[in-house]
Amino acid sequence: MTGIEELVPRIYRARVVHTQHGPPVEAIAVQGERVLAIGTLRELRDRFPKAEVTDFGTATIVPGFNDAHIHLAMSAEDQLHLDLSHEAVGDMTGLLERVRAEAARIGPDAWVRGSRFDDVKTGKLDRAALDAVTGNVPALVTHVAAHWAVANSAALEAFGYHEDSAPPAGGELGRDAAGRLDGRLVERALMQVAMPAAGAQDSPIRPSTPEQRLLGLRRAVEQWHAAGLTSICDPLVAPEDIVLLQRARDEGLLTLRTGMLLGIDHYAKAHEFGIRGGFGDDWLRYVGVKGFVDGAVGGRTCLLSEPFTGTGDHGLQITDTETLREQIGMVHRDGTPMGVHANGDTAIRLLLDIYGELAETDPRPGLRHRIEHCTLVDQPILDRMRALDVIAVPFAGYPAYHGDALNEWYGPERTGRMFAHRDFLDAGVTVAGSSDYPCGPYQPLLGMQSMVTRRGMDDGAEVGGRQRVSAAEALWIFTVGSARASAEQAYKGLLAPGYLADFVVLDRDPLAVPGEEIAGIGVRATYVGGLPRWER
Repeated sequence: MTGIEELVPRIYRARVVHTQHGPPVEAIAVQGERVLAIGTLRELRDRFPKAEVTDFGTATIVPGFNDAHIHLAMSAEDQLHLDLSHEAVGDMTGLLERVRAEAARIGPDAWVRGSRFDDVKTGKLDRAALDAVTGNVPALVTHVAAHWAVANSAALEAFGYHEDSAPPAGGELGRDAAGRLDGRLVERALMQVAMPAAGAQDSPIRPSTPEQRLLGLRRAVEQWHAAGLTSICDPLVAPEDIVLLQRARDEGLLTLRTGMLLGIDHYAKAHEFGIRGGFGDDWLRYVGVKGFVDGAVGGRTCLLSEPFTGTGDHGLQITDTETLREQIGMVHRDGTPMGVHANGDTAIRLLLDIYGELAETDPRPGLRHRIEHCTLVDQPILDRMRALDVIAVPFAGYPAYHGDALNEWYGPERTGRMFAHRDFLDAGVTVAGSSDYPCGPYQPLLGMQSMVTRRGMDDGAEVGGRQRVSAAEALWIFTVGSARASAEQAYKGLLAPGYLADFVVLDRDPLAVPGEEIAGIGVRATYVGGLPRWER
């Protein structure tokens, strides 16, 4: 394509174009990677008579979906191993048969690795069950929440865990009724041996090659484009992940605009090289630093003021308070945003205490920190978040995915204060759209439906119905809200002149169909920078 041809605008027309920049229009004109103009087809044809027109007929165009918290580097690795989700295996028999076949296939020097195992939907899993189908081949099956996993005996030995091992600070080693290790590695007990981005060193798990991981990344990007995603933020990367993403960008394979939160354990090295928040460009950008306060919602390890229903368990704090204060203070003083994982109300209050102290002792106007997940809130928490201008990045699809299990674990009163999109909007707190895949469904349309209906997709159970938002608000959260979470709102999230020409073509209008039908809307095409990156 010549430079002259690149300057010729292209016009895209549909029955409805939701620009989020005023009322819907009929068409947009694109030049290069940016939106040039919006209006009726006749208006744009009159202004740009040489423009080529693509008419999508009765379809609807919306700004590209932007997932503010979705794990691309992790998913690139997961694509190379077993999918042990309930959708893939059905029941425990199916899961164990898949693990058995993999152990027989790979040979003695490799590991069986699988992800997205769900103990509620698929059934309980322990060390003994894995041993029976793997023998001496080490195996690690990661729970869908990604905050605990089940290891077989060979894997436990490789990790250095024995019957007399004490759990690390911020972690647990699961034990059976007789007090023996049952294979569960919880929080830091998993992170420190198997998750490099979260601080693991000298893991016995042989890493995949760069070429293998690049293949996994291509598969993930293709799936996510097919769901309408044009931008993401990977909320936990290590240096080797940045190398992978840079290579993908250089080879033209990273067609998702990607932000990164660097794991706090790697921050010192990045700081030595002068990397700060905002480093990068429109395709690959360093957004900030990731830290952890507590555990997971689906893994039932988040830090709560009141225990999980029917138990005395208040969850886990996985980073001690003084370490957390030092970590956040160091990053804050460098002028870099923090994105700190905090699910339970106790965890969120602890984090806000630290953010509040820094706002008083070292004010940084314009520096906005994030709370990743920010699950269980109340009015005082909302008030403090608004006063500190903190950004919330809650799960969108958890009510749909987990359904009534959330009510069982937390009780209906608390689920009415979880994933509090309604309360965040009403309180004036910036709220972004997030799936946290592989921990939740990656499809943004399913996330929208979950926010709009607050009902389980399998059981139909209502989960905190008072937090429902409108479809228009859900779309705003997954576009403008996410752009604000990465400080990109000046050029991303709208279809308006000067903004990036990132958009999705849908079979139906998500703002006009019943809420329970949003997830079923077909994606016809996904455009990034004015070019089709996926078409049906």
